[in-house]
Amino acid sequence: MQPSEVLQTVFGYNTLRPGQQPVVDAILSGRDVLAVMPTGAGKSLCYQLPALCLPGITLVVSPLISLMRDQVMALVQQGVAAAFLNSSLTPGQYAKATANMAAGKYKIIYVAPERLLTPRFQAALAGLEVSLVAVDEAHCVSQWGQDFRPGYLQIAPFIAGLPTRPPVAAFTATATPAVRQDIAALLQLDDPHIEMTGFDRPNLRFRVIRPQNRNAALLRLLEEFDGQSGIVYCMTRKAVDAVCELLERKGISAAKYHAGMEDDARRAAQEDFLFDRVRVMVATNAFGMGIDKSDVRFVIHYNMPLDLESYYQEAGRAGRDGEPGQCVLLYSGQDVRTAQFLIDKGAESADDAPPPDPVLKQRAEERLRRMTFYCNSRRCLRAELMRYFGQPCAPQCGNCSVCLGEGSAAGEAVNFGGAAVRRQAKPLAEGPMDSGLFERLKKKRAELARRQGVPAFVVFTDATLRQMCIQAPADRAALLQVSGVGEAKARRYGDEMLEVIRAWKEEQGS
Repeated sequence: MQPSEVLQTVFGYNTLRPGQQPVVDAILSGRDVLAVMPTGAGKSLCYQLPALCLPGITLVVSPLISLMRDQVMALVQQGVAAAFLNSSLTPGQYAKATANMAAGKYKIIYVAPERLLTPRFQAALAGLEVSLVAVDEAHCVSQWGQDFRPGYLQIAPFIAGLPTRPPVAAFTATATPAVRQDIAALLQLDDPHIEMTGFDRPNLRFRVIRPQNRNAALLRLLEEFDGQSGIVYCMTRKAVDAVCELLERKGISAAKYHAGMEDDARRAAQEDFLFDRVRVMVATNAFGMGIDKSDVRFVIHYNMPLDLESYYQEAGRAGRDGEPGQCVLLYSGQDVRTAQFLIDKGAESADDAPPPDPVLKQRAEERLRRMTFYCNSRRCLRAELMRYFGQPCAPQCGNCSVCLGEGSAAGEAVNFGGAAVRRQAKPLAEGPMDSGLFERLKKKRAELARRQGVPAFVVFTDATLRQMCIQAPADRAALLQVSGVGEAKARRYGDEMLEVIRAWKEEQGS
């Protein structure tokens, strides 16, 4: 099957986004790739699409259990034979998965880097043709980055040990020039095609606020974002506990997540958030990398993060569906002192405290300095971020708290959303949309999601529901023309969604 056919029949899209086509073409031609693409730009499709066109299996090296589970769940919904191998599986589940893998029953396999060189994984892989190795969150290989993970150093030796070297595609959303060089060198990429679609996320609005009372500011923001799904990041576990308790006391449905909690409690909290049982997740940086929830509308940093890489990655969890997202940082001088304390003891957050290393400590202090400059900047916040990542941009975006004059870094007064937004992204779906039909489709989607045991956005994204409202398909063929509806989803959910649309049209007399 040709890539264009796979794109339409499996994933439900007629065209690729900017930057995706060159990456797909490079992989299918057998070339290595280094792709730097912002969150929400569709990195996963860049390797999932070629994976279904290549003859053998595709291995996706991924750092987080949650990322693997969410992406495999979405692929299975699209009719793709996929699985993951990580520490969340019981011995029995792992044995079954590796047996199925050895039998060639999977097309895409997600695996933690630490598993690559284990005897059991190597035995399951023996005799299988590996057509592609995709490395997600590739910045984890670099000690210059904020998310260094030693297991990523096993990727190059693993690839070198394969009978035939497949193309290797490395993907990251946040990487400075030094980190990009590290990725290419440490993964031993061979003359890679380098695709940089830019770091800018025009649909995100950045705000830095210096409130007199942090809790009051947080509650005002949550009132502003009423009814929307979002994340509140705190620097310490103690702050997470206190903020979550505050929100629950105020009647705001919230869950918490940090490394001090039991595994079952963390898993339950994450599922409550993914399945929309709670509106707000309060967490340390232990939560989020690879969380594939597309309808997060806001990310609030209750404290300043340690570096701009972490901030942009965490803030970027808002608006993954391309629709408007709010990224707000509550800042005070005390944050700098807390951050320096964590660096002094060698921690990225209160969730992580390895022995301090002099070289890494120096790099961390430099990143903290740049983070502090951002919080105190009187220049466009978007321009500051783009400058840090080495991307040219306009000197003013017209849509951040500095450009809009919403409480300068030096001031205490805060304007919470009163100013007009001059550069807000348009929703993905354009044209007249009936909000009543949209709500009915959302209700049906929630019912289908409960029945399937998956989050609602895995069934259909909000953007796809909006396109259904605009196009109002009357039959299966028309439904397949809606962006985000592939053949598997049309078979599984199409009749019930079409019935909702038909009933609505009948009520409206159209």
